[in-house]
Amino acid sequence: MKTLLLLLLLGNLAMVGCEFVAGAATGALATGAGYEINAKRQMDRLDDDYRRERISRREYERRRSQIERGSIVY
Repeated sequence: MKTLLLLLLLGNLAMVGCEFVAGAATGALATGAGYEINAKRQMDRLDDDYRRERISRREYERRRSQIERGSIVY
């Protein structure tokens, strides 16, 4: 009886641990996606500013490198 109770307890703890890991992974993925969406918007605005000659080539390259350093996609 004690062995069965111990197995049930350990099984329950394992399930809770998996739920925590899955929740943490989902949260990390959502946060990462949010950062990448923001980087895409910044890059689009930067390209638009450069095309409309609002910023110089030097400023464009400087800001582009900042966005690339903070992004996985770019």
